[in-house]
Amino acid sequence: MSGRQHRETEIARRIRAKGLASGRSCAQIAEEIHETCSPQFGTTKIKGHRLAHGIALADVIEQVRALFERDEKPAPGIGETLLSAYESGLKRPGPEYLHYLCTVYRVEPVSLGYDGPCICGHGHRMPGLVRGDSQDSRGELLASRHLLISQSGAEPHSEPNNDDDENVLRRTLLTLLDNKANGTLRELEPQVLAAVEGIRRRMDETLVTATVSPAMLDQWEEATLSFGRQYTSTPPLRLLCDVLLELSAVRAAMSRRQPTDLQERLCRMAAQLSGLSGMIMINLGDHRLARSFFRTGRTAADETGDRALRAWVTARESLVPLYYGDAREALNLAKKSRDLAGQTPCAAQAMAPVVEARALALLAGTSGKKEVVDQAKRALQKARNAFSHMKANEQEDVAFGYTERQLFFYQGDVLTKLGQTIEADMVLEQALEKYSDHILDQTLIRLDMAQCRVIEGDIDEALEVANNAARLLKPEYRTDFILRPAIEFGKAVEDAGWKDHPGLKEFYELMGIGSKKA
Repeated sequence: MSGRQHRETEIARRIRAKGLASGRSCAQIAEEIHETCSPQFGTTKIKGHRLAHGIALADVIEQVRALFERDEKPAPGIGETLLSAYESGLKRPGPEYLHYLCTVYRVEPVSLGYDGPCICGHGHRMPGLVRGDSQDSRGELLASRHLLISQSGAEPHSEPNNDDDENVLRRTLLTLLDNKANGTLRELEPQVLAAVEGIRRRMDETLVTATVSPAMLDQWEEATLSFGRQYTSTPPLRLLCDVLLELSAVRAAMSRRQPTDLQERLCRMAAQLSGLSGMIMINLGDHRLARSFFRTGRTAADETGDRALRAWVTARESLVPLYYGDAREALNLAKKSRDLAGQTPCAAQAMAPVVEARALALLAGTSGKKEVVDQAKRALQKARNAFSHMKANEQEDVAFGYTERQLFFYQGDVLTKLGQTIEADMVLEQALEKYSDHILDQTLIRLDMAQCRVIEGDIDEALEVANNAARLLKPEYRTDFILRPAIEFGKAVEDAGWKDHPGLKEFYELMGIGSKKA
């Protein structure tokens, strides 16, 4: 047990002892533990009840198992790891596990921190301790609810399954019946939407148990391309959910034996969706998961034998170390991508040299060493030449291809890092004119422009440009990915001797980074 957990347990133990001494119920003690410990330790309501009873995770598990045995049900799969996930808020118990946890603690779901009635439809409070529910006009409806849910035969799982989805829809229907006199539900809750989507996808899986139809593959491929088009205009987390749902469907299809040509198409989609997920994780600021997705993408791409696809995944992967501090690794991956592409005209032929140039610029800094500047500029020239030989559709695909605006943006970034401010300004202006929907890249371009002003010593203009960029950035885009260059810009201003400039303070406040430094 960590020191933090030990302090939480000690505080809860004292609250429990005083509560029992004064004749309070475990439910009352649990509420006090939650209110006292939650601000400091994040103690959830469900964990507060276990601490109020003074028992360990293993004790709760044994009680749940005993209740399953009493009800003549197969032994549940719940263990300490899953219960700990419930207590930390990482997972929510399914309907049946929630019912038995309510039975163990003798409370209703709301006391454990969960909305809605229990699937059993009756109370869990012990008679004689707390006044029971009165029988009213809703008694018959509650009895019907209990019968309907009990007939579902749902077995508990740590992950949502078809029975869980059906139970969600049954409870929604019963809620609508309860509210018959007061109207209907005004909107679909996320849990209901998830259940609807879960059932739809399982129907798809049933239809393609033997093989995947070419028509369905066409739909998935179109969806994959659509996600690529949305990459520049959809908030990262929202897009990630859509992409991963599609990736999950592709995975399910790949788990069954398919004809060779269909399996290759599935592998291609798996590589593209995994690579796109890695790109989104970069934007969300999680470089560890980004690497994992690119690794999955490389594995899938290797199954296709497509050099251009393998090179694309590797080029995209090189952005992880580029953005997160290891320019030499980025340089190595870019060279590997270039080698994989070979003489095949493709997006990676243009992207890889740009990453090489950016990595070289990071290694050189603004020192202006002629040999490094020349080497980086040669790499940029290779990128421009490769771009001119790309197919027209790849030149318009911001995710799976490489666009002219990306080429301008990254050229400007390289020139900024090399201290070539006059050339950088011209290229960055051209890049910004071509961007209308990708707020992240727009912000990075404007930060490069501001950095050029710092290099030239015009701090007032630099901060005006940076603050205008910050005002355009919505909170959902202020991830670690965008905060890193923002902090680097602030540090450059401070290093130039303008730490107390009011514009710098405003910039930090707009970006929500206080006075952090890189």
